[in-house]
Amino acid sequence: MKKLMLALTALFVLTSMTADRVTTIFVIGDSTAAKKDLSKGSPERGWGMALQCYFDDAFIRVDNHAVNGRSSKSFIDEGRWDKVLSLIRPGDYVIIQFGHNDEKPKADRHTDPGSTFDYNLARFVRETREHGATPVLMNPVVRRNFAKKAAKNDDDEALRNTTFKDAPKTVEGDSLVDTHGLYRVAPRDVARRMNCLFVDANKITGDLEQSLGVEGSKKLHMWYKPGEHPALPEGRQDNTHYNIYGAHQVARLLAQALCAEIPLLSRYRTDDKPCKMEKE
Repeated sequence: MKKLMLALTALFVLTSMTADRVTTIFVIGDSTAAKKDLSKGSPERGWGMALQCYFDDAFIRVDNHAVNGRSSKSFIDEGRWDKVLSLIRPGDYVIIQFGHNDEKPKADRHTDPGSTFDYNLARFVRETREHGATPVLMNPVVRRNFAKKAAKNDDDEALRNTTFKDAPKTVEGDSLVDTHGLYRVAPRDVARRMNCLFVDANKITGDLEQSLGVEGSKKLHMWYKPGEHPALPEGRQDNTHYNIYGAHQVARLLAQALCAEIPLLSRYRTDDKPCKMEKE
């Protein structure tokens, strides 16, 4: 009887500890999700910065490791994935979203869908599971591209150095045009092969951009006329990166999609909690 009581007590303590501990949602990816330098007043934000605002931080902690300019290859080669692995605990989640920079030609970033890109995504999934956490694959968010032929851009990061007047002049139509090709398909394929959770971030953000239209969708991005924002006196036309409003709109939709895939997270979902993002 005494042994039984001790066993029950130990089980109760273990269960309580498990229930009380904060679960971490790790984010790995590129500049569309990454944490930004706010010291100079720039309004640029990654959606990963805003994700915490849509989960109760008493139970869920978002740990954003996405970094500007990284591909699935460079994220591994620079040791960033090893750092995330060292932090993962059983019961955590890892959101995996790459593609924007995997499609770039530079050898230190480039991967091919159907081969090296898929291999890296599969590695993230496999090693996340080996550490007792749950992987969630996402395909890349869309670029705001209403031009029938997207302006050539070998480096999204260079958009930060392009003023409003220096941006390429393009004729835009009414329909959003894909710029990712098979890089938006590969994450779904890997998820299907590995029986992994998948969130179609490309479709979610594509529907958002399309619903807002050619002009309204500019409000999501770093699209500012000269003098419109004090940190951008010469303005900017950046159809890739989000501003504060855009990061929140995307984070809210992705949080909703995460809860649809992982119903357990729904009990910790919140939309009305004051966000700490602007204070960090």
